[in-house]
Amino acid sequence: MAACGLDFGTSNTTLGLATAGRPSLLPLEGAHRTIPSAIFFSPRHEALIGRAAIEAYVEGTAGRLMRSLKSVLGSNLIEESTPIGRERLRFREVIARYLAAVKQRAEAAGGIELDTVVHGRPVHFVDGDEVGDRKAEDTLRAIAGEVGFRHVRFQYEPIAAALDYEQSVEREEIALIADIGGGTSDFSIVRLSPERHRRAERAEDILANDGVRIGGTDFDRRLSLGTVMPLMGLGSPMKRADLLVPNGYFHDLATWSSINRLYDRKVYRELEEVARDAARPELIDRLRTVVEVERGHALAMAVEGAKIAASDRDHGRIDLDWVEPGLAVAVDRASLALQTGALAERIAERIGRCLTQAGLAADAIDAIFLTGGSTGLPHVRAALCACVPEARIVDGDTFGSVGVGLAIEAARQFGPARMLAAAG
Repeated sequence: MAACGLDFGTSNTTLGLATAGRPSLLPLEGAHRTIPSAIFFSPRHEALIGRAAIEAYVEGTAGRLMRSLKSVLGSNLIEESTPIGRERLRFREVIARYLAAVKQRAEAAGGIELDTVVHGRPVHFVDGDEVGDRKAEDTLRAIAGEVGFRHVRFQYEPIAAALDYEQSVEREEIALIADIGGGTSDFSIVRLSPERHRRAERAEDILANDGVRIGGTDFDRRLSLGTVMPLMGLGSPMKRADLLVPNGYFHDLATWSSINRLYDRKVYRELEEVARDAARPELIDRLRTVVEVERGHALAMAVEGAKIAASDRDHGRIDLDWVEPGLAVAVDRASLALQTGALAERIAERIGRCLTQAGLAADAIDAIFLTGGSTGLPHVRAALCACVPEARIVDGDTFGSVGVGLAIEAARQFGPARMLAAAG
């Protein structure tokens, strides 16, 4: 029996253990210590997770892909169901299937039974809704119990990232932790030092926490709505004067967690009617192609890929040749910032709130520690660092810092995983 730290993220998942105080992430998919938060169901309900799930979908295997599973926590979708073959599964059951598989893989990799978990969680599952936020945590706690964890505790994800960063700190400092993930952006201001790292109780070192439900999938959504969806009819007129094509279909198609809503015969019939009454039916026909062949996730992946390419190389391309020959959208850093700059500003505003909560001026921050995939977006990174211009910039493990920190927290609360050392 042992305790672990589990970072179930919107985009990726990690699971870590601390053996004799040494934290590490377990391999969950081959040698990979991160695994995409994705699950693919075949028509027979056989499930693949992670990269294998995405590959099955990309290769055209019959079935249903689901990604961004965490984003339904705190939303009305959590108790809804989605068609899988001839049956329907509730979204909470889908999350349970995924987390059960992750737990089983970790136990096999570590040669140990895991019965206790410190679950990472965002500062706010739901913005401005304490009841909804508590319900989201309660739901995740219940799911953890269902998959075999007898003891479940939670820690804020940016606090976990701070524990990882603190391993490298050589003197006392005040750090701003910025964890910009796939679904949320979370911040903590903490006092760190080598001596404090050895303490069991750290409440007095946590000066502020804040967050907002904006992350990488929201950048994907804005980019898709601004560049791709107009090519499929968003904002185009109907034949009747002063009416536009209903926009709900486009918003669902641009939102990772809502794509599967469109795969319904009722929606197919509605889109047929929309095309008949649209002033530009050829645009709606493109939308129908994506929906009727159930390639919404392929479209979302293309948008995400272009976002990453534009961030890394200043040039990305959303290739839609499979929708219509020659159809494509070019994306560069300028257009990415134009489409998503407002999101970056909203994220950065939370740093000001954190500083106020801590009673600190910006120049009191010694270091800003960046983790989470969306810190790789140049305009997001610039907006964050501009809030604390005197702070030293420290880049953490983009996808691993939170999981390592949760492993440290698990060892602090429950003791190191000694049985793992014996088994290894």
